[in-house]
Amino acid sequence: MKKKIVIALGGNALGKTPEEQLKLVKKTSKNIVDLIEEGYDVVVTHGNGPQVGMINLALSYAHEEIETPDMPFAECGAMSQGYIGYHLQQSIQKELLRRKMSKSCITLITQVLVDAKDKAFTNPTKPIGNFYTKEEADEIAKESGYFFKEDAGRGYRRVVASPKPVKIIESKVIKDLVSKGNVVIAAGGGGIPVVKKWNSVRGVDAVIDKDKTSARLAIDLEADIFLILTAVDKVCINYKTDNEQKLDLLTVKEAKKYMADGEFKEGSMLPKIEACLEYVNHRKNGQAIITSLENAKEALLGKTGTMIVRGG
Repeated sequence: MKKKIVIALGGNALGKTPEEQLKLVKKTSKNIVDLIEEGYDVVVTHGNGPQVGMINLALSYAHEEIETPDMPFAECGAMSQGYIGYHLQQSIQKELLRRKMSKSCITLITQVLVDAKDKAFTNPTKPIGNFYTKEEADEIAKESGYFFKEDAGRGYRRVVASPKPVKIIESKVIKDLVSKGNVVIAAGGGGIPVVKKWNSVRGVDAVIDKDKTSARLAIDLEADIFLILTAVDKVCINYKTDNEQKLDLLTVKEAKKYMADGEFKEGSMLPKIEACLEYVNHRKNGQAIITSLENAKEALLGKTGTMIVRGG
């Protein structure tokens, strides 16, 4: 029986501009198709921080300068799902054809239910868009009312609410598509955040952490493996210090201790660790792995990466 894998792509697998993204997804697609060729049923998720920020900024500027209709943030998220998914879908399909593999790839615009009373709405923390100096961020905040925070020593970025994913609206559709052998790109950017309104749902201004949504999707799909692909080959403690230590294995108990000690940063590794803990707590025999895009295949063979497991 084929193993099912949910792959959460980090920002290094995509680009900050359409041109850069087109170049990067060619490499990304080769790594993904390597895993498909190994016999895995694959679901791909991805971030959208720079892209949704770019879309929102451009449309906000157009609204102010040439009086086009104002575009809600949820719609900007949907646009980013379509635009990134289109690039990934096209590139993966091309690589499948090159290898003479008879599979279809599809992007599914995905909504994710959040709680309207989630405390995250009163404390925006999710970085989106470009990096700015403090002076630039202060000026934009003054003009727009946006909130900015320093992001892991890399500069200042706009932040929006990041509520917890409660339910993936299209999970049954995704499961059905995967069961029929399709490669599915879903829950892009953490999904479009929606809240209940009477017998329907409506979009809200927020960005759900894509790793946490990916974990929720991996649980719903009963995936055998949850693979987070980021910029580093292994999770580290004492990161970027003389005492840096790369971890091959991380138990739940160890992860919680390191989190309490502040080893993992909020805008970087912390949400990835939290997502893996959520997954392994629900999938007793599942494997959660964090590694780099380049080492994805090697990590599944146990040759690199950090595996997060129950225990302790």
